[in-house]
Amino acid sequence: MSERVVLAYSGGLDTSVAIPYLAEQTGAEVIAVALDVGQGGEDMEVIRKRALECGAVEAEVVDAREEFAAEYCVPALRANALYMDRYPLVSALSRPLIVKHLVAAARKHGGTIVSHGCTGKGNDQVRFEIGLGALAPDLKVIAPARDFAWTRDKAIEYAQGKGLPIDVTAKSPYSIDQNLWGRAVETGFLEDIWNAPIEDLYSYTADPTAPRDPDEVVVTFDAGVPVAVDGETVTPLQAVLELNRRAGAQGVGRLDMVEDRLVGIKSREVYEAPGAIALIAAHQELENVTVERDLARFKRGVDQRWAELVYDGLWFSPLKDSLDAFIDSAQQHVSGDVRVVLHGGRATVTGRRSEASLYDFGMATYDTGDTFDQSLAKGFVQLFGLPSRMAAARDTRLGK
Repeated sequence: MSERVVLAYSGGLDTSVAIPYLAEQTGAEVIAVALDVGQGGEDMEVIRKRALECGAVEAEVVDAREEFAAEYCVPALRANALYMDRYPLVSALSRPLIVKHLVAAARKHGGTIVSHGCTGKGNDQVRFEIGLGALAPDLKVIAPARDFAWTRDKAIEYAQGKGLPIDVTAKSPYSIDQNLWGRAVETGFLEDIWNAPIEDLYSYTADPTAPRDPDEVVVTFDAGVPVAVDGETVTPLQAVLELNRRAGAQGVGRLDMVEDRLVGIKSREVYEAPGAIALIAAHQELENVTVERDLARFKRGVDQRWAELVYDGLWFSPLKDSLDAFIDSAQQHVSGDVRVVLHGGRATVTGRRSEASLYDFGMATYDTGDTFDQSLAKGFVQLFGLPSRMAAARDTRLGK
């Protein structure tokens, strides 16, 4: 029996061409695996049939939307994951899920090689291959675009020569990756970082400057997981879909940034993540109410490191596992309701309530009903400032 290659298949030009090309280069049979992670576009059955028409001996399509929402988007939400304090890990979140299913397909079909369509310049090659190394170090990896210097021009010429059932003429000026958690757009005129984004490149969000009425939404969390929207019980998938729809209609979640890629270069990216940005804003505010001060301070550092690990492709790393355990513990009291006003491209929290709240009205108020014992404050201030006063006295004594 010949070797088998399991290919991460999108249905587009590059991965469609990869099917016969990999078979020629390796002499192996190709199994195509396509995942629905909420990216929209073509019907998954159409994609499956195209893979077979391009020469795959087997083609699998997986509806992974519920899994992606519950096991990848929710952990990112609980970690308030924003790479460089801005990017909500759109592409980075889906890669470990794809890797998991590629390995499962390799085991099922006797695959010995895994292939992906990443170039040598991007982050995704690292995410795929580190994940594969963690879950299935015995599998070999081939990346045609990187390993064989496979350019788009070559791909188009090859597809035409083979008569592959795919449109090789239509070409977006952008490179786009999208899923349930958001949408990433790069290349084309965006590579000149002085050029402003144009309205045509957006798909998940409406123009935030257009006049419209605000939209008020109440999100309910249980241990950091969204469980209801406006009082209606929802699954994680339904929560993200609903916030994508409503926040997107208000232009929430547009980002234009130059980010630090893992491979060492800076890259200009335009993102749309309406649901992610709105949910993270709500979740952060509920944490402000329910998480004790020192735990909250420490968690902010953990959140940043968590985002960096996932961005860098280390989803399956020991440190990521340990940070997950910490975050899980830190979320035990993050339950309650958050009211968010969506308008003008912003998600603004206007109300919060929780049975686990650490906010004490009697302690906080300056009016009648104040229960704070102000007589304790003078001694507290003196003791708290004692180290600084002692250091200042020493410096004066030494003439500094």
